Amino acid sequence: MKIALGVAIGGLGLSACVEDPEPARTALPYATGVEHFSPGPGAGWGAAHFPELVLGPPQGALNSAAAAGRDEVLSLGAGGEIVLSFEGLIMDGPGADFVVFENPFWIRNDPTQVWYELGEVSVSQDGESWHTFPCAAGGGEQPGQWPGCAGWSPTRVYDAEAMLPLDPAQTGGDAFDLADLGLEWARYVRVRDLLDDGNSTLDNVGFDLDAVGVVHSEAPPSEEK
Repeated sequence: MKIALGVAIGGLGLSACVEDPEPARTALPYATGVEHFSPGPGAGWGAAHFPELVLGPPQGALNSAAAAGRDEVLSLGAGGEIVLSFEGLIMDGPGADFVVFENPFWIRNDPTQVWYELGEVSVSQDGESWHTFPCAAGGGEQPGQWPGCAGWSPTRVYDAEAMLPLDPAQTGGDAFDLADLGLEWARYVRVRDLLDDGNSTLDNVGFDLDAVGVVHSEAPPSEEK
C-alpha cells in the first residue's frame, strides 16, 4: 500500500512535504544539576523555583535599579551551602576556568561601594575531597574587592546564546582559575555562604546564587561497562 500510494502521488505531480529537523542546539556551559543543598537560617528566597533557577545562565538583577525575583536567585541562608554539577568537566585553561554569578551591585554606580554577600568557593573531582579558593573576606588591597570570594562582581547584561565560550570580562561575575589550586580539572563546584548567623524571620539572608558558568570544559571520559 505504501509503494502504490507513492506511485500515485508521483503520477499526479505531487510531492510530500517533509520538514527539515531543527538543528541541534549547542548545550550552554552552565551548571546542569544540584548534588546537595544545605540551607542556613534565613534561606527560602527562590525555593519555589529550585533547582531550575540555579541551573543554566544567570537571570538575576543586574543593577541597583532592579531587585532579583523569587524565580531568579536562591538565597542560601547564613552558612548555607550548595554543590552543583556539570555536563562536562571544568578544565584548567588560560586564565579563568569558571564564573560564579550572584546579584551584587555598585551603589550609585561606584565600583568602590558594593552591595555584596560573600560566598566561599570550593571544587572537587569526586564530590568527597574539596579544594577551597582562599577568600579575602576582610577585603583586598582595593576598595570594593574581595579576591578569591564570590558575590562581589556584578553580572553584566549579555546574550547567553551568543557568549560562547564565556568571557568573564563580558559577562561579569566572579571568575576562578583552577591553576590557583594546582588542579587540572574539577567536576563539582560548592558555594558556602560566609555569614555566621542570620535573621530566621527573613527568607532572603546570605549569598544569593544565580548561576555558575564554565569557561573551559571537556566531556568526561566514558565509563567502561
